[in-house]
Amino acid sequence: MASFKERLIIGRQPLVEAIAAGVTIDKIMLQKNANGDIASQIKDLCKEHQIPMQFVPVEKLNGFTRANHQGVIAFAAMVSYLPLQQIIDFTIGKGETPLFLMLDSVTDVRNIGAIARTALCCGAQAIIIPDKGVGALNEEAMKSSAGALEHLHICRVGSLMKAVDELHLNGIKVFASEMKATSKLSELDFNEPSCVVMGGEEKGVFPPLMKICDEKFHIPMKAGFESLNVSVAAGMILYEAMKQRGA
Repeated sequence: MASFKERLIIGRQPLVEAIAAGVTIDKIMLQKNANGDIASQIKDLCKEHQIPMQFVPVEKLNGFTRANHQGVIAFAAMVSYLPLQQIIDFTIGKGETPLFLMLDSVTDVRNIGAIARTALCCGAQAIIIPDKGVGALNEEAMKSSAGALEHLHICRVGSLMKAVDELHLNGIKVFASEMKATSKLSELDFNEPSCVVMGGEEKGVFPPLMKICDEKFHIPMKAGFESLNVSVAAGMILYEAMKQRGA
């Protein structure tokens, strides 16, 4: 596993060369008020390769390195991101029924790691994350996943809404957990191609995203207490899917 320093890419040309060589980039930090050719090129690269970009003061960049960073620092990803359609085609090509997870506003990296660990154990093939508003797949996430993140397909998208559209075009149903839903978890049919949306514990699933999901369900709980950690909830849902599929 690469160390934090080994993941740093410092300066414009090293970054351009890394992207050209196929290195997956987690995030690019660009100095505030940067302009000219450097800024334009970096912005174009971020747009073309769907790389999250953050504008930061020069002091923050200087805190990462004493080298001449030219106002640009990037972080090489610890996992490889794949296009959603490629993941779908690969899964179906193996003769497997898709079982994916979509994480919306799940910011705790330990929860992400725990979810990945359970996903792999229960037969899920992929995790879909947005390029913003989700915990970084960093060293702590990798450690929490016990290496599971290295064995799952990871898809990073600019819009979860568009990702749902793509899932629908491929015949994959999208389910979302909602406490007020009438359907119970056990009433879902996980024998069909499925993707489960898990929302963050504070905000839940983004309402417009919830609206375009095929089915909403709830996890029955003892009266008077309705609070589950998101990774625990994901584990219960994935176990139900695995049970239905005859594992």
